[in-house]
Amino acid sequence: MADRWHLWHNLSEAAERCVADHRGCLRVLAPDPAQPAPELEKFEDPSGSPWPRGHRFADRTRANHATVHELLTAGLSRRAIGRQLRMTSRTVKLFADAATPEDLFRGQWQGRPSKLDEFKPYLDDRWNQGCTNAWAVWEEIVPLGYQGSYQRVRAYFREKRTSPNPITARPPSPRVVAGWILRRPETLPEIDHLRLKAVLVHCPELDALTTHVRSFAQMLTERQGERLPQWLDAVRRDDLPSLHTLAAGIERDRDAVIAGFTLPWNSGVVEGHVNRIKMLKRQMFGRAGFALLRKRVLLAS
Repeated sequence: MADRWHLWHNLSEAAERCVADHRGCLRVLAPDPAQPAPELEKFEDPSGSPWPRGHRFADRTRANHATVHELLTAGLSRRAIGRQLRMTSRTVKLFADAATPEDLFRGQWQGRPSKLDEFKPYLDDRWNQGCTNAWAVWEEIVPLGYQGSYQRVRAYFREKRTSPNPITARPPSPRVVAGWILRRPETLPEIDHLRLKAVLVHCPELDALTTHVRSFAQMLTERQGERLPQWLDAVRRDDLPSLHTLAAGIERDRDAVIAGFTLPWNSGVVEGHVNRIKMLKRQMFGRAGFALLRKRVLLAS
């Protein structure tokens, strides 16, 4: 019998990969400002990088990428490059396998989320309407659910005033959009519901992904395991490679998954015991043997 928690966890990871494959569709949530000044085009980065020239981490990555590829072109092996540049083999492989430095700008390059992120489209609209008073706009978004400080709003407006480039809301990360898709629609805040709707209108693939995720959730919660074959067929008909991989794995364990979707039992108790044993083991930091671990497990029971 397949574990329902792991099935949902695997689906969430596949959904996030699907959204990442269509990250270009998320730009509809970061509209360009009205009437951009043409003389500001010279500040734009022609590479399309999410980080402009002058960002120290981005520039360092570009320099290391160029150096590694120059040494590869000169005929040096990856091991020799690692010794010369004092890099690990894994780091050399990352730079060597990346066609452009921008391929490496992911994960930590996306920036940390802020409480103000979901309200930035509203701030952009008010700025374009001529309201440049940060305090007035802060008073407007607090009733809408903003729980951050006024200083964040003031800093965002200050950046708009001083930056040579137009400052608009950053598109949400694939993880955020995947979270919108995976949540129950009735529990999604109104502002997130509208932003998700805007994405789905512009991206048929993510619209199909949302349909598959919600159908999967209905099977899971209402124990409709008999619908699994139809769900697998529907997934294969859409151009969603990450979901195809998940469907292939489910197909190999179809009977176990159907049982997990149909029967009232699950392996949650077993998973709980495994988690408890791992917790006890990690508390000892590898400094004790199996005998002590066995005694602690039995006494903890």
